[in-house]
Parts: sequence; structure tokens; C-alpha cells
Amino acid sequence: MTAAPDPHSRPYRARPGQALSGHAAVPGDKSISHRALIFGALSVGETRVTGLLEGEDVLRTAAAMRAMGAEVERLGPSTAGGGEWRVWGVGIGGLSEPADVLDMGNAGTGARLVMGLVASHDFTAVFTGDASLRRRPMGRVTEPLSRIGAVFTGRRGGRLPLAVTGTAHPLPIEYELPVASAQVKSAVLLAGLNTPGITTVIEPEPTRDHTENLLRHFGASVAVETTKTGGRIIRLTGQPEFRAAAIDVPGDPSSAAFPLVAALLVPGSEITIANVGLNPLRTGLFMTLQEMGADITYTNRREAGGEPVADIVARHSALKGVTVPPERAPSMIDEYPILFAAAACAAGDTVVRGAKELRVKESDRLMLMARGLKACGVDLDEFEDGLVIRGRGRPPQGGAAIATELDHRIAMSFLVLGMAARDGAAIDDARVMDTSFPGFIALMQGLGGNLAAENR
Repeated sequence: MTAAPDPHSRPYRARPGQALSGHAAVPGDKSISHRALIFGALSVGETRVTGLLEGEDVLRTAAAMRAMGAEVERLGPSTAGGGEWRVWGVGIGGLSEPADVLDMGNAGTGARLVMGLVASHDFTAVFTGDASLRRRPMGRVTEPLSRIGAVFTGRRGGRLPLAVTGTAHPLPIEYELPVASAQVKSAVLLAGLNTPGITTVIEPEPTRDHTENLLRHFGASVAVETTKTGGRIIRLTGQPEFRAAAIDVPGDPSSAAFPLVAALLVPGSEITIANVGLNPLRTGLFMTLQEMGADITYTNRREAGGEPVADIVARHSALKGVTVPPERAPSMIDEYPILFAAAACAAGDTVVRGAKELRVKESDRLMLMARGLKACGVDLDEFEDGLVIRGRGRPPQGGAAIATELDHRIAMSFLVLGMAARDGAAIDDARVMDTSFPGFIALMQGLGGNLAAENR
């Protein structure tokens, strides 16, 4: 059953237009922004965060930290798409019971990480979220956190609304992730911060390691061992004394992916995206696009906040289809929708398998991308764990109106495709993009993109 249209929605349409050109800076990294607020709240003293992503997801995490006793305030703008924030922490174990329900909006990362915090504190917190987040399964987080001693009461499948009662006597655990998930790993490690002894997480393949980097940045003892099969074992010593530490958040590679792919698809384009984080566990999309023939170069390489950073130059390119290795999925799980848009314009088959995780993101991204691409005239096959997209070496016909189902990455992917497709493409609501990329429309228009609001 299709939901009735939201009378407050903001439909937008993208059409082919002039070549894209210029310089842009994308919002701060969403994963690091969530963690910066959380670790600042757990430290002793004042943590200054510059370049914080001020999207809806991160603001929900900021509100949750305030609700549990930390002082969190915005001091002003610091970089394009980011802000300067101050967090005065309460120390490890110092969080207090929130007086009201924690509404995490659409923030799946925020919800799961904050549940990890609550699991080893002696109080109860109730979590809820928007319609999309309430559909997402939380069982993969509640299962290991239950072993630590937390109690969960909620809907079937561990779905929100969910009450989390932390334990006064948390137990350190050794937990092997059944699937690669940075969110689950991070939730267990965050619970382990207020747990005596060694908390161990074993991951079958490496996932983004921002949590480990920031744990060290704030003074925790974290040991990482690579297994013979290429996985990792992370050991955290609990109850450290966190030191307040400044954080400079780099631009989000997941956000940079959208203007970057737009430049690859629109003839004559050349753009530079400044200050993009290039953590090697986050660059799977860039590697895949280069294998497809994308003209992508890195300049001004440097380090910021313990993360590698560079400016990225992207030029219009003739792309060819490739087979994406399934083991690359953890390093590009959020970028598959925009990869599918690029593949729709490439020559030959692009094969993606091993991406079943996309079915339990903000939406069923495999289903929504397959449905939308078919409506735009793209030939493809959909599988339980991926897609095969048969590109014809040119942009598809387009012309479709896409139902985004509250998913920001679906919305941006089809607007990018619409900038190349012969008849453009429309989305039902541009507001959802504020979840991760406030100012996306203005940024693309500033580069020359032909995007405009639709008449109702």
C-alpha cells in the first residue's frame, strides 16, 4: 500500500543542462560527527568540534547527549556545510537517565550507538524515531548488548519504540559479528567503555574504523589485530579516563559521491570537492568508479583529526560496466545507490552481489533503486543481494517521478541521474536530503546543475 502524498513535501526535478564546473565543499562526515558528539559527552572537560555535519541525523544525537546530562551547544559556522560546536562532557559512567523519550528521527547510526551507551548505565531510556527508523531492525544490536546485561523491551524484531534498561554491573564480552557492521561493532565498544575488563569485537571483514580512531584520540586503550582471513579483532580496555580533545571533521565521502558522480555523467564537467575524508575503509566507491574508467584525481593530500583528507577533482568520463567484489561492500555500503545511477549510464553490465544489507537501510534500497531505474528505462535484474545493471553507454531515457520513501540517498541518486537522463527525473520530496546533506540543492545549482522545484 502506497502512503498518501505529504502535503508539505517539496518535489524537485533535475534535467540535463550545462556542464558542471567550480569548487565545492560537502558537509562534514556523518559517521565522525555522531561519534564526535558522543565521545565529547563521555570526556572530562570541553571538546571543540569544527566542521560538524548539521543534518537532522546528527542533531538528534546532539539532543540525546543533552538529554543524558552533557552540555552541547553550537557556537557558529566553521566550514561550508558544517558548524563549530562545544561539548562539555560528564565522564565515563556519568550519563544520567533522560527525562523524556529519545526521538532519534531517521538516525539509525545515532540510535544504535546511543543504545550501546545506555546498555552499561544503570537507568532506562526509551528510543523512538520516524516511520523509516521504526521499520529498521535493531535485533543485531540488542543481541550482543543483552549479553553485557542490558534489558530491551519493544516491538517484535527489536524495532522501535524500544525501552533500554542498562545494567549496573556490565560484563565484558567477546563478540563475533555475524555480518560486517560498523554500527554493531561501535555499539558494543561504546558499551564496553563503562565496563570493567576487556571488551572484544571480532569482525569477519574490516568495517569503517572511526570509532577505534576516536577512542584512541580521547585516550582509550584499543588494540587491533588482523586475522589470517583478513578480518580484525578489536580489544578495548574499559573504564578509561577520557580527555577532552578537539576534533576537525573532514568532508563526508558519502556526500561527496553525489556531486562527483554528477560530474562524471554530465558532458564537459570538471569540479573540485575540497577537504574530503579518504579513510581507506570508506573509499570503495571511488575505487570502483576508477575501475569503471572515471577520471578522478586527488590533490592536497593531508591529515585532519587523525583521518586522511584530500581535495578530489572529477571530470566527465565514459564509464564501462564492472563486477564489484562482494568483499568491498563494507567500504561503500552507503554509496551503492549512486553507483547504480552511474552504472545506468555506463557501457556494459555492472554486477553487484553481496549487498543484502541494503534491504535494511533507511529503506529497501535495492528494491527502490531497481524500481526507479526501471521506470527511467534501465534494463536490470534484481536479486536478493544485489543488482545487475545493463548499461548502454549513454544516459537512459529518464522522465520518471521517484517515490523516495524518506530515504535521502535515494533522493540524491535520482536527482543526479536526472541531470544526465534525456528526460530528467523527479523526486517526491527534497526535504529528506537534510538528513545527511543540508544544502544539496544549492550546492548542485552553484556548480551549474539544472534542478528546480516542481509545481504541485
